[in-house]
Amino acid sequence: MTENDPSAPHDGGAPRDPQPEQRPAQEDANTPPRGTSFGGEQQPSPWSAQGQQAYPWTSPQQTAQHEQGQYAQAASGQYGQTGQHEAGQYAQTGQQQTAQYGTATYPAQQPAVPQQRKGSGRLVAGVAVLALVVGGAAGGAGGYFASQNSGSGGSSYNALDQPVPNQQTSAAPSGSVEAVAQKVSPSVVELVVSGSQEQGEGSGFVLSTDGYILTNNHVVEVAANGGSIQAVFQDGTKVPASIVGRDPTTDVAVVKVQNVKNLTPVALGNSDQLQVGQGVVAFGSPFELAGTVTSGIVSALHRPVRAGGDSGDQTTVMSAIQTDAAINPGNSGGPLVNLSGQVIGIDSAIYSPQSSGGLGQQQSEATNAGIGFAIPINQARRTAQEIISTGKATQTYIGAGVSDAQSGGALIQSVQAGSPAEQAGLKAGDVVTKVDTLVINDADGLIAAVRTRAPNDKVTFTLSDGRTVQVTLGGQEVQVN
Repeated sequence: MTENDPSAPHDGGAPRDPQPEQRPAQEDANTPPRGTSFGGEQQPSPWSAQGQQAYPWTSPQQTAQHEQGQYAQAASGQYGQTGQHEAGQYAQTGQQQTAQYGTATYPAQQPAVPQQRKGSGRLVAGVAVLALVVGGAAGGAGGYFASQNSGSGGSSYNALDQPVPNQQTSAAPSGSVEAVAQKVSPSVVELVVSGSQEQGEGSGFVLSTDGYILTNNHVVEVAANGGSIQAVFQDGTKVPASIVGRDPTTDVAVVKVQNVKNLTPVALGNSDQLQVGQGVVAFGSPFELAGTVTSGIVSALHRPVRAGGDSGDQTTVMSAIQTDAAINPGNSGGPLVNLSGQVIGIDSAIYSPQSSGGLGQQQSEATNAGIGFAIPINQARRTAQEIISTGKATQTYIGAGVSDAQSGGALIQSVQAGSPAEQAGLKAGDVVTKVDTLVINDADGLIAAVRTRAPNDKVTFTLSDGRTVQVTLGGQEVQVN
């Protein structure tokens, strides 16, 4: 089974505007300030997604480019073109009068009275003089009022003259992003990882006061065979960490630090109770920027995401929380938190249309596109508990080969003897369209739905012919290299 890579043009930043054509003063427009763009190069990542790009570890060289906008303020009181002058507001500057908002300059002396003409010629000349007089008067009056209000003896208020406050005017309100950041940030850890041929960094968060930290498997797997992991805490403390266990099928891993005091564990929420549209906050170390906090909403739930593995490899399909909170390389393993400060997911993958997606290939285009994915904490919690208790994880399965059905759903292609699928009465050719109440659109959807459950859970499969089948899910130990 294959899955097509999404591909769409990627806008790496706003292009520079071409040089504007020269325009008359009254046509000048305000030019807004341009933002700052950052670019960086990433190291090869062992973690990739077909259509969804998971976070590699990066050691970018950040560069900033500034585009300085030119500002022109539109003229007020413009009178149009009369005679040989475009009349506007004028300010007296030395020996010349300069158009305040335009580009043309005018002699200081009064303009010459044009030769009298018959008919409307005199009227035009008169209007031109009137325009200059009114413009000058308005400018003079404005200058007069400004000088009166800015005098040292007046009652003007200047913020620069006020004392610096000792603290903010109010505490962060409960349920705000600020309050969540204050609560959760001390529990977030930067993980600096190195192996025999690769190095990089990711994120994690503290589970217990005795040093257990939850993260992604793809963050630490490079250190699984003789590599090293360094945990960096919010206060700058750096200590070595070791892998307790990991599960590539759910992209969950647990590491542990020793001899660290005053650790602050997170509070875990309930990802089964999430609602689309509710606010969330993402924490991590994108591009080695430790302590980064971003916010957004839950964009979708139960999103089947294939993250990692070769094409057709279904061992890393997960049922993800989709969010628009900014997530970038280095956020992997960091917590996704609700506005009560409870962890409801683990930042794990991003959709990156222009990423190469190959294992170990350069991922310079893998940046946030407003579509990020997190592992639901209820699924990760079960796996973490197994790893801490036994050092290993258990994978939920049904014992059937599946592919996409042409009419929608997951086609059962083969059934293993003695498997949960066979015991439930599933046969090759059956098409699963629902697991309990969750609609199944393809094979990845069925795999993701099964893996969110625990071994021995009973679920109901709805088939395309209207039949329902109850399946008792099986469990088998996950094998890791």
